[in-house]
Amino acid sequence: MARKTDVRREQIVRLASDTGLASVDELAAQLGVTPSTIRRDLAQLSTAGRLARTYGGAIAPHAHLESSLREREREGYAAKSAIAGWAAAQIEPGETILLDAGSTTALLARRLPEDLDLTVVTASIPAITTLQARGDLELISLGGRLRALSQAFVGPLTELALQRLTFDRIFLGADGVAVDGAICEAELDQTRLKELLAGRSREVYALAHSAKLGRAPFNSWARLDGEWTLVTDSAADPAFTSAFATGGRSVVTVDPA
Repeated sequence: MARKTDVRREQIVRLASDTGLASVDELAAQLGVTPSTIRRDLAQLSTAGRLARTYGGAIAPHAHLESSLREREREGYAAKSAIAGWAAAQIEPGETILLDAGSTTALLARRLPEDLDLTVVTASIPAITTLQARGDLELISLGGRLRALSQAFVGPLTELALQRLTFDRIFLGADGVAVDGAICEAELDQTRLKELLAGRSREVYALAHSAKLGRAPFNSWARLDGEWTLVTDSAADPAFTSAFATGGRSVVTVDPA
């Protein structure tokens, strides 16, 4: 049974790549199984980072396979470290902040100033692991469905917890940032969560090193209303940052050196 399931899921990945877009009903008819079976397959493949889900039960192949958080930690480390240091310096005593999933926000968790009487809210397992022993802050964990690749919770339970919370500052991660202000992620649950978070915070920051600017590795996008700040490194293309900084959006660049 397990072998038949594996073979079918490999067929789904190939069919999605060949057609560019495949609906649940189309896949069920082609593979001779029920739509509910296909939905379970798609959920597993999406969690594994092999396919991206879209509205209407459709799927689209990734332009690139999603890398694990451990792999991403090694990418652009100097830039991410400088961005995390700048972000930490913005936090003021007594604030309630949120740390999103991601390798840069995980670095920020390690750099949070001491003795500021902070409340830190996060769905990120690395952030929780870093902060759980600190006695100088209150740590609140958001539960939900665990995405193994990003090591963070997402989904309806995570969103439900937000209804009882607001923030002074939130620090978002990103797999890609478009010049029109959209933030790219591997799953719709991730992008929806970012939009909900941005609506519940006084200050909003997206932390993304320059290699992610103008990059669209996946098919799910978040659009943040109101004013917010992109924090990147000094290798960012000036043409990108100039065009980006409109409509309430601003850009801060930091020097990795």
